[in-house]
Order: sequence, then structure tokens, then C-alpha cells
Amino acid sequence: MQITENLVNVFGTTCLLLLVVACSQDKPAPSDEIQSADYIFTGRIYTAEENSPWATSVVVKGSEIIAVGYENNRLQLADFTDDDTMVVDLGNRILVPGFIDGHTHFNRAGEQLNDVNLLKVDSSVALQRELQRVTANVGSGEWITGGSWGAYESWQDGSSGKSNMRLLERWQPTRDDIDSVSPVNPVFVNSFESTPELYLANTPALKAADLLTNPLPGMDLDNKGVPTGLIRKDSPAIQKIQSVVVKKSRARVLNEARAGLKRLRENGIVEIHDITKTDFESIFAELQNNGELTTRVWMRADLARAAEFNAKEIKMGTHPVTQVRDTYLRWGAYKGYIDGIMGNHSALFFDAYDDKPDHYGSYRDHTSDDPEHKIANMEKMYGYLKEAHRGGFKANVHAIGTRGVALMLDTYERLQNELGGSLEGFRVIHCQVVRPQDFARFKKLGVIAEVNPYHVSDDMRWMEERIGTERSGGAYAFKSLLDNGATLVFASDWPGTNAAEYYSHPKYLLNAAVNRTTTQSLPEGGWFPEQKISLEAAMQAYTINGARATFDGDTKGSILPGKLADLVILDRDIFVRPPEELLSMQVDMTMVNGQIVFERESAGNLSNDR
Repeated sequence: MQITENLVNVFGTTCLLLLVVACSQDKPAPSDEIQSADYIFTGRIYTAEENSPWATSVVVKGSEIIAVGYENNRLQLADFTDDDTMVVDLGNRILVPGFIDGHTHFNRAGEQLNDVNLLKVDSSVALQRELQRVTANVGSGEWITGGSWGAYESWQDGSSGKSNMRLLERWQPTRDDIDSVSPVNPVFVNSFESTPELYLANTPALKAADLLTNPLPGMDLDNKGVPTGLIRKDSPAIQKIQSVVVKKSRARVLNEARAGLKRLRENGIVEIHDITKTDFESIFAELQNNGELTTRVWMRADLARAAEFNAKEIKMGTHPVTQVRDTYLRWGAYKGYIDGIMGNHSALFFDAYDDKPDHYGSYRDHTSDDPEHKIANMEKMYGYLKEAHRGGFKANVHAIGTRGVALMLDTYERLQNELGGSLEGFRVIHCQVVRPQDFARFKKLGVIAEVNPYHVSDDMRWMEERIGTERSGGAYAFKSLLDNGATLVFASDWPGTNAAEYYSHPKYLLNAAVNRTTTQSLPEGGWFPEQKISLEAAMQAYTINGARATFDGDTKGSILPGKLADLVILDRDIFVRPPEELLSMQVDMTMVNGQIVFERESAGNLSNDR
């Protein structure tokens, strides 16, 4: 029997050819050594294996890759084929390992998709449109909160920071803007600052807190003394409204999670390393039990919970319910924090911010007992790390500014010197701005640099204004990290912060790493282009490095016989197309554990064409 390779033109573009291979009646039964396959992919295949990065065919049976063919060692595909085998000719497409996202805030991602997202809202029309979208998805009487409006009011999305219009006066909405679109849902949304400067309550929210006729200081009033709905920072009205907000129903949270999983599989994400909110593990477990968990999850609990986990004898790599090892849902390293973020000037630096000459950033609860987070207590962080180490857990710690990164490397070095052993699996998260003398320390210590390439595209709009050109040369310096032997793990930080929106689609991260431009392809030639890295290096950081970072490099993250079949088909061969096309890249198929969990409609349908 012969398998025919052909290309079909559908919708005017080259699509996947789905060949259902008919076997002759006299075909011998597969031997013990050769199994009939569920799927066979032929064409251009990137494996992410350093010694054999390119393949010509991949054979999938059940949840595993059972065979891989290469240009110099081709498979006899007929040996793996029976009546039920689906053979996919990739044509001009490419098969790659599924993308592993090294950093998500999944609970907030679902919220952003289903609930209110005001990051790019700075007008009454946009606010009304967003609330109309949300009220259509939630039940009558349910509260709508959060939002973080105005994050892009001064610097528009896609700006490279070269030409901006600084606001003389910020937008200040009122309840008249939103009452008509939220008549049966109390709304209490806020501006984007870490401690919001402004809040907005609609009439149902004011009534629920008995503030419509009994206003408190800090509430804006109209010329008749009636609240406009706009509330200023530090007003006692804020706490009064917060005290009557009704918690989301579990059904609503589950629907948010389903929306998040849908977006991940559409984007080719087969695993996330999640910053898991306390008790959200039960949401993941319920979805898994229902057969709805279409992305693998490595959950990172807060570092301050190490003593609690040790007391409960929870082990890294185990399922939150069964407490046995699980390839889909399991506890990972702890997540810690050194400093804040660039978006609100709270990342820690040795030198002051250029636009805030007396400000050096802030510590966090893990590194300070000071209510204002100005005074460090690194012994507190070290104590958490020792407790984590006692329970066999690794730590992945957020550090953004030059001082934050240096302090974290110092603390890891101390841990290694005093307790001994390897720092394999430990990470510095973000590593946004690194001093020249600290790049080599990542390899020396064996610590992973977990980086967020899309931050380049988003943060360049204000980065040089805040820390100047010289320090910006060490910002998102992926090439310098690689040149000094560091291991990179790519991460989206989806859905972002109170000051920025980040995306989970790999095209944004790959473009930022390879081209160092915004979503508008600015600036020409890239921002600090000397820090561009190759597409091969970027893909390794997005696949096999993520698997190795969770101690799963032998079972996932690349295309090799015996590994789990977590695979993605891209709509073009990104290795031969111009790098400027990365932002146009689409995912045609996502396979997790040998099961197709997403197919792009216009690319043809694999699962129904046997």
C-alpha cells in the first residue's frame, strides 16, 4: 500500500490534506514492534531537539509519539497505517511542539475574557460598549467590579514611545455614562493604578451601600449635591461599597475558566505554569474531572504557603486532590516576590527613576515588614526559601529592577552555599532590567531566567522615560542572557497587570523576541535590536525549556518517540517566511495528549475526516 502526498487548494489558500488511508485486505497485521497509528503527520516538522531539529514525519498513537522520521532516516509509513489512521499532509504548514507558557494568572485571564476589561478604555462610549458586553454574560443582580480603566490613556496601545501626547486632564466618568447599560447589575469599577486614584459606582451599587442619599467625603457631587458616582482615593465610601459586594458564584468562575481554556487551546498553548490563586486548584480539579481541562497546568502557590504545604505533606508534582503524580494537573514551584512592577514605578533599582528622582521602587510582602514596603527584610524571603527547601519545593521569584534581580541572585547563592545542592528548577521571574555584572550569574548558579518577551512590545512606550537609555539597554536583554549561558523560559504573564494588557498567543512573544517591535511593527529595525534572538532560540524557550524547567524534559516539550503528543500546526512555516510575518501567524490545530482540542475552521477539519 502506498501513501500519496498531495496538496489541495481550499478557500484560495493551501490547506491541510486529510488522507484517510484505505488498506488492502491482504495487508498483514502490525507486528508487536509496529503499532497502527491514530495520526501521521508528514511534511515540515520542527522538533525542538538540539541534535535533530528537523523531521519529515511524526506518528501518534494514543497519548504518545511512537515514531519520528527524518530526511536521512525515513519511516515506512504504511507499516503504521490501518483503516482508522488519519494522515495529515502539512503542505506549506509546519508542525511544532505545543507551546508551554511559563507564566499565567489564569483566574484573572478568565475574568478579563468574561468580566469587565477597561485597560484600554478612556471614553464613555468605550465604557458603555464594554459593560454591554459583560452584562449580557452575567446574571441579573451580579456585581461587576475591577476593570482598571485608563492604563493606555497617556500611551496608546502599540506605541513605541517615540511620539506621545501627555494628558493635561484625565477622563473622569460618571454613573450617567453607565446606568442605562447596567440597570440590574451593580457596577463598581476603578482606574488602573496599584492603589486606584478613582472609582466609579453606578446607581444600583450606590443604593446597595446606602450612599445615593447619604454621600461620604471623597464622593463627587453634582450641583444639586447628588453623587455623580465618581469616588476619589481614600474615601470611606470605597470600603462601604466593597463591604456589600456579593462574591461571584462558582458557576460564574467556572465559566470564566472555560473561556480561559478555550483561548489557550486556540492559541496552541498545551501547558501553563500558573500563579494559582488560593483555592482555585478546586476549579482546575473540577474541570479536569469533567473532561474539560484541555491544557496541562503546573500550579505555583504563594511562597508564604510553604509552611502550610509542609504541614499538610503536600509534595511538588502531585495532584491537589488525589495527591499522586499527575501529568495534567499538579503542584509546581512556589511563587515569590522581591519587588513591584515597572508600570507603577515599584520595580526596585539601585539608581532612582529618571522621571521620579527620589524614587527607587518598592519591596513586597515577601521581602518587607514595612507597611509602605520601603525597608527591606531579606531574612524573611530567605526563611520562606528554607521552608520551601525543607518540603522539597523549588522557588520561582519575581524580580524586575536591577536591585530586585541582584538581591534575588544573592539570596539564591546564599541558599546554595548554606544548604548545598543544586538550584535546578529555581527561577528569577521577569528579569526585566539586569546589570551587566549579573548576566553571567544565572548560568553560574544554574538558575532559570523566566522572561516575558511581549513586555518589550508593551513597555517600550515608556521605558526610556522612566529609566533612561543606558539602563534600557539592559532591559529584556534576552541576547545578553543567552550569550552568558542562561536558560530562558518564555512566558506571557497573561492577562497582564493593572497597568498593561498581555496576550497569550505565541505570535506576540515570538515577534517581540525576534523583531523587538510593537504590534504596529515599530520602531523600524527594533528596539535595542542588538538584543534580538534567533527564532530557533525563541522556540526552544517556548517548548523544551519550559518542560525541563518542570523536570519533564524527558516526557514533553519536543518531538521525540516516547514523548507525550502535545503538538501544534501553524498556518505557515515560520522558519522560512520573513520574520515580519510572525505577527500574522495563526494556529491551525492544537493536540494535547494525543487528542485534538482545537482546529481552526478555515484550515479544514481533521477530527471529522477519517
